[in-house]
Amino acid sequence: MKTESSCKTTSYLPISWDDMEVINEAIQSKKTGKIFFFGSDGQLEEAKGSVVKILEEKNKGVYAIMDSGGHVRVDRIITIFGKVGAAYEEYEAFGNACMDCR
Repeated sequence: MKTESSCKTTSYLPISWDDMEVINEAIQSKKTGKIFFFGSDGQLEEAKGSVVKILEEKNKGVYAIMDSGGHVRVDRIITIFGKVGAAYEEYEAFGNACMDCR
């Protein structure tokens, strides 16, 4: 599992207000922990620390900036400090897929 990468190969999809609120709450409370997310190659990755701010990059997406300097695209977050993120349904669908299906 890699750590603290951004996702560049998929188009950014806006996230729900609820998902953004979870991130903003983590910033305000200065919560520290792990964020699991899909990286640029579609692999599961993690970032450790706390989120210090949200940064919107035009034509690229919205990123959660970590205290370590790493950044995570918010629409690719599976879980953030134990709470479900915007990409959780995609992760769950992958886990529930039949491995023998073709």
